[in-house]
Amino acid sequence: MVIEHSTLIWPLVFTGLAPFFIWLLRGNINAREGVSFAAGVLTFGTVLTFVPPVLNGQVLVYPLFVILPGIEVKFGADGLGLIFAIVASFLWILATAYNIGYMRSLKEHAQTRYYFCFAVAIFGAVGVALSANVFTLYLFYEVITVFTYPLVAHHQDEEAYHGARKYLVYLMGTSKLFLLPAMILTYVLCGTLDFRLGDLAQGIFPADADPTLVTITYALYVAGLAKAAIMPLHNWLPSAMVAPTPVSALLHAVAVVKAGVFSICRVLLSAFGVTRMDALGLGDATAVFAALTIVLASVIALTKDDLKARLAYSTVSQLSYVVLGVSMLTPLAVTGGVAHIAHHAFSKITLFFTAGAIYVASHQKKISMMSGLGRRMPWTFGAFAVAALSMIGIPPVCGFVSKWYMVNGAVSAGHYALLAALLASTILNAAYFTPVVYKAFFEEPAPGVDLGHYTEAPLSMVAPLCFTAAVSVFLGLYPETFIQFIHALKGF
Repeated sequence: MVIEHSTLIWPLVFTGLAPFFIWLLRGNINAREGVSFAAGVLTFGTVLTFVPPVLNGQVLVYPLFVILPGIEVKFGADGLGLIFAIVASFLWILATAYNIGYMRSLKEHAQTRYYFCFAVAIFGAVGVALSANVFTLYLFYEVITVFTYPLVAHHQDEEAYHGARKYLVYLMGTSKLFLLPAMILTYVLCGTLDFRLGDLAQGIFPADADPTLVTITYALYVAGLAKAAIMPLHNWLPSAMVAPTPVSALLHAVAVVKAGVFSICRVLLSAFGVTRMDALGLGDATAVFAALTIVLASVIALTKDDLKARLAYSTVSQLSYVVLGVSMLTPLAVTGGVAHIAHHAFSKITLFFTAGAIYVASHQKKISMMSGLGRRMPWTFGAFAVAALSMIGIPPVCGFVSKWYMVNGAVSAGHYALLAALLASTILNAAYFTPVVYKAFFEEPAPGVDLGHYTEAPLSMVAPLCFTAAVSVFLGLYPETFIQFIHALKGF
């Protein structure tokens, strides 16, 4: 049942006004940062009001204005959109607390610009989550790209500008070259850009649409949504690691890459539909690219001694779990893939939060230099260990739930090559995460290295990372927290 629901606009209002109040209150740093807290709480609280009707099978929509027949700015909420909206708005609150500790401890410059752009990026993420059609999704997708560019270039040195240029060229280039033509082809073929919200099966393409054109349109979408970092369109993501660590957390867990994989899920499930995808064999082709990305990115992660670089390639790998699960087109695999949007978010933001806390407390970036550091920073490295277990897929942390569904989906559909990729990546994940934890807790420091003066990072940083680690365990113990939204969708 589709219901017009005017309150869908309020999360966009709160996130849209926050940057302007941040700018107006730039002379009072406590008030400036308080705006992010207040906007995050209001946004999250408003999004939660959509949960009861959506779980009851309703689809909420709100058309804002029409540009041309079939092209309008329109918002909607179903189970898939609410997963991303809940994650983005909730993690904004925690990221704000972490930002305060990080930015003040390092006495970073241009903090008002930083908080302004951070808030606009969340505005874009919430807009993507609540988009009811391709046009609206495209607008907010581009908002994220434009306003995260200053965050990637934050340090304003040669390395930062190089990474930011690559970031912008990849993401803006692919969206203009591929995503925009895909949107035009969709309008030509379907006469509308509206998603079929709440329904995974049917999609919007008419039965008599030319299969070749539909296939071309799908390929353009996958290439245009480069935020999903599927190889070979992944290189922007490791290069963006020049940004401050909270920005890396935003890029890898909350807004940017999650907007990419969410958009692929939305287009695949709500524009093309499982039935059309299966008939044209598009799921199998996508799954191959995703499986290769999972394994190759994990192998590259093994070679990185810089902690953020290792986490970056881990993200490239883990994002493709979402794409792989959804492209297998079986109920179990789709459930695991979509649930991994949320499960990966909480675990990966924990890992980046810990990387930032380690840097603030010890100025160490290299894994080889972290021997014994866990004894001085037990809360930080303990949270890292919990999140690493999730990435590997060990119970009771939430990453296990995602992989369990995907493994069972692969077995039920007879996709044994994809099953092998999932199992291989689990071994590789263990190979590049376990040494970090082992070094921190069980290796002795190098001769002459005194760790006695190191302590935990500020509480405003340690508390959020411990909390997100705890949420990762909670989601592993109570997987229905997000899976219930998937089961509310039709077409299973």
